[in-house]
Amino acid sequence: QVQLVESGGGLVQPGGSLGLSCVASGISFNPYAMAWYRQAPGKQRELVATIASGGSTNYADAVKGRSTISRDNAKNTVVLQMNSLKPEDTAVYYCNARFVSRQYWGQGTQVTVSS
Repeated sequence: QVQLVESGGGLVQPGGSLGLSCVASGISFNPYAMAWYRQAPGKQRELVATIASGGSTNYADAVKGRSTISRDNAKNTVVLQMNSLKPEDTAVYYCNARFVSRQYWGQGTQVTVSS
């Protein structure tokens, strides 16, 4: 059974930082491209950041320069570090694993940026 389990969400003040973790199980992690998506209330799910199996990364313009995605293949873990958080970063953040035609999602973790 494949599981992606996110953690690290919560309430943070504007300008603060947060680190989200996703631990994968039930898959051979290394070849999977990993990503973080987010979905704000009333909006479509959007891509935040990706990291390929080889480690190359891409970021949405909205978070570029404020976020870092990384992976630890030995621990089957992908981390999204977000800094200088803004209220518009408030959303449910989802971990995604993709390899060829296989794609899996985590259950999501809530991030709320508010004073």
